[in-house]
Amino acid sequence: MSLLRNVGTIGGLTLVSRIAGMAREMIFSRVLGANAVTDAWFQAFIIPNVFRRLFAEGAFSAAFVPMFSKRLHGSDDPETGLEEARSFSADVLSVFLPVLIALVAVFEIAMPGVIWLLSEKPVDPAVFPTSVAFARIMFPYIILVSLVTLFTGMLNSVSRFAPGASFPIILNLVLIAALLAGQWAKETSGASIEQVAYGIAWAVTGAGVMQLAWLYYWVRVEGFRPKLLWPRITPEVKRLSIIALPAAIGGGAYQINTLVQLYFLNQLNDGSVSYMNYADRLNQLPLGIIGIALSTAILPTLSKFVGGANKEGADRIQSDAIELAMLLTIPAAVALAICAEAFVTMMFAGGRFDLADAAVTGDVLAALVLGLPAYVLVKVLVPNFYARADTKTPVIAAFISLAVFIASNFVFLDRYGVVGVALASVVGAWINVGFLLIVLALRGHYTIPGGLLFRIARQAFAAAAMGAALFYAQGMLTGWFAAGLVARLAALLVLVGAAAIVYFGIAFAVGAIDRQRIAALTKKAQ
Repeated sequence: MSLLRNVGTIGGLTLVSRIAGMAREMIFSRVLGANAVTDAWFQAFIIPNVFRRLFAEGAFSAAFVPMFSKRLHGSDDPETGLEEARSFSADVLSVFLPVLIALVAVFEIAMPGVIWLLSEKPVDPAVFPTSVAFARIMFPYIILVSLVTLFTGMLNSVSRFAPGASFPIILNLVLIAALLAGQWAKETSGASIEQVAYGIAWAVTGAGVMQLAWLYYWVRVEGFRPKLLWPRITPEVKRLSIIALPAAIGGGAYQINTLVQLYFLNQLNDGSVSYMNYADRLNQLPLGIIGIALSTAILPTLSKFVGGANKEGADRIQSDAIELAMLLTIPAAVALAICAEAFVTMMFAGGRFDLADAAVTGDVLAALVLGLPAYVLVKVLVPNFYARADTKTPVIAAFISLAVFIASNFVFLDRYGVVGVALASVVGAWINVGFLLIVLALRGHYTIPGGLLFRIARQAFAAAAMGAALFYAQGMLTGWFAAGLVARLAALLVLVGAAAIVYFGIAFAVGAIDRQRIAALTKKAQ
């Protein structure tokens, strides 16, 4: 399949998921607002997701997918390949699941200490038990979603991307239902914010069960038969662990970054964790659609070209991925920076989330999106290392980025508060990108062609023109952002429509996009 088609499948479903996630956060802000209880909820939700990204989506996928794909497609006899892949996945599952259960058991016991470590300020005795309870309810989600990731890797190996890209939609829909039920309970029986938050916490784990059932169905459709065996460390499982360990350590740097971010946010006023969450939700919309879709789509093709010593093919795929990423990411970053407060107001203001909350969140978003191109580039560059079974170099880059992030927080936090935490993330992300590009170039694996740099410069020019148009357009629509639903939707459509027309019109005019490049992106890999 072509790169663009794979990205379209993954990105399209991710877009649906992100829109559902946006709707979830819009309802969440109105029902619960930004306060100590929502800070506790978001913190508890982040903790299992940190470990999910550490053990499952990052390290495990990077190691498992190439090994599983090799067994599945490495034999001339399809039935033999399928049987070898089944055996390998069963061995991995039988070791992976007990490790996850043990991890959850340890954290359930140690959760009060974990919450205490993340708090710089004296622990609030009124909120602390709630924070611990939320975290204990949601932490088992890591078992469910890690198994989902295992099944997603199996499906990606046979180019069945849709089920794995669609499962986050289930979580968002379940949480939306729980939020609406919570609002109904508030209105009819006077339920407190804390009681509503407890119900939503239980909904997270319930959604994990549904996600697992969804992916299990699809792996059965593809002919796989996941089963549990007595755990045994086979040579293949041992090799998987050896490959995954450096990636886990590297992923650990990213996740330590998230926990360190929580630590710094907890030094600030109540609501800071919530402000960062709402801002990051808007930031994650283009990051998820573009960055994650591209990184997932290019890894199998890059692995094939690298394995076949086809440097020209590998370079072409890498350049196409970077070009497509920047074509969509640069204008998204400019639009979100220029219209940050407007977008936050349109999306989240209302109920318990007032205009003052929207102003602070808008400032955080404007700072956060300065790093959006860097976050996407990291997603696009790291597969070039994974395709060469090199999980160590991204580790070094991640820890350098972490060190810069921590140092930057000490510089920015006192002066800029929650905005300073966002700026520290931006600095760390760009350092990460610079390191990865330098290493690829020094090793002769990949150097950005001059023509690609020229096209990216023209994309930036088109985005700057779009930003100027948005600056004036939002000034004429100021009164619409906090008005009724129809006015907000109209303002959103006007801003998005104007941005698209100006950006893509100028991009075509200056040669940032042309038919030859579109043809190169859509043709099948040779």
